[in-house]
Amino acid sequence: MRVPGVPFVLAIAQTAYCQGIPKPAADGRYTISAQGIRAQFIPYGATLTNLFVNDKSGVETDVVLGYDDAAYYAKDTSHPTYNSIPGRYVNRIGKAQFTIDGKSYKTQRNDGQNTLHSGTNNWSYRVWNVTAAASDSITFSVTDAEGESTGMPGRVNANVTYSVANGAWNIKMMADSPEAKTPLMLTHHTYFNLDAYKNPATALIWDHTLSMPYAKRYLAIDSNALPTGQILTATAGSINDFASKPNITLGHARSSTQFRGNCGGSCEGYNGFWIFDDVPRKDTPALTLASPWSGIKAELRTNQPGVVLYSCAWSDGLANLKRTQGTGSRKKVEKSSCVAIEAQDYVDGINRREWGRVDAQITGPGGTYLWESSWRFGLISP
Repeated sequence: MRVPGVPFVLAIAQTAYCQGIPKPAADGRYTISAQGIRAQFIPYGATLTNLFVNDKSGVETDVVLGYDDAAYYAKDTSHPTYNSIPGRYVNRIGKAQFTIDGKSYKTQRNDGQNTLHSGTNNWSYRVWNVTAAASDSITFSVTDAEGESTGMPGRVNANVTYSVANGAWNIKMMADSPEAKTPLMLTHHTYFNLDAYKNPATALIWDHTLSMPYAKRYLAIDSNALPTGQILTATAGSINDFASKPNITLGHARSSTQFRGNCGGSCEGYNGFWIFDDVPRKDTPALTLASPWSGIKAELRTNQPGVVLYSCAWSDGLANLKRTQGTGSRKKVEKSSCVAIEAQDYVDGINRREWGRVDAQITGPGGTYLWESSWRFGLISP
């Protein structure tokens, strides 16, 4: 919790110091590193601010979006949820309501008639506590009191451990609700541009490739990006096909009349949920994002049943890139220049009993919620 009346970075430092944890650097960041990877974090939102891996030339490359100024994460009124954890229930809740054991609950309408990421006091707005820190790992924790996320019953205790090893960034989240049954569905809201905006030909994400061999099915959405209830199958070559062959470009359907509006409303590109079916083993990548220009590839392994892809259609070109990104003439986050990849359970599954996901999306009392994902970075084979 933020210390009242204390500047953001100072609040971070004091919180960490009071718990006997090493202080962050002067810029407010904690750094963990291992062979081939370096990651930096702040307690606000348990946010990843920088993620450095090597490109095909051996140059260290910052592959996630963010800000140079750690204090600006709390100040930016657009709050894009850069690389943070927006609990306790991520993505949309249809009509801002849900029912548990016959009792109806109302949540904040902050996305038209729906709730997005549990409202405007979700966990990505909170200063988390730093409870452990080492050279290659860091743990943050947060307590969400009943009603603190508007309309949510019961207290939730949660923690996340980030660790790095051998070119991999590992994320493990655990949570419980000791007092009441409550919606609980988490994700890490990670924004990528594997070129760090340095590709001289384009800043856009459309030349990145995506492979999701186990994700032929996806949720149909309405004009507000809320699932309609239909589960569809992407045919080979269709706009939502990333399964029929490896390394399909994210912009493969840009010439299609369906491309504008595919992510709900008038926006272009993607803002939907794909279902992972029959991933054969825990160590099998469910998704691979890659850039032919930088040569970097990122493989996602996860215990979650699917993933949200958002291709940054609402970026307005006003946000600054970090000093670690861009070129002399390219300094802004343009529309469609990044992709957020969010492993999670079915969007609005708490209101869609026909999908059979309600029990997985309600936790407590008793039992522990577990979310695990790993991003393994490497190079595209020549």
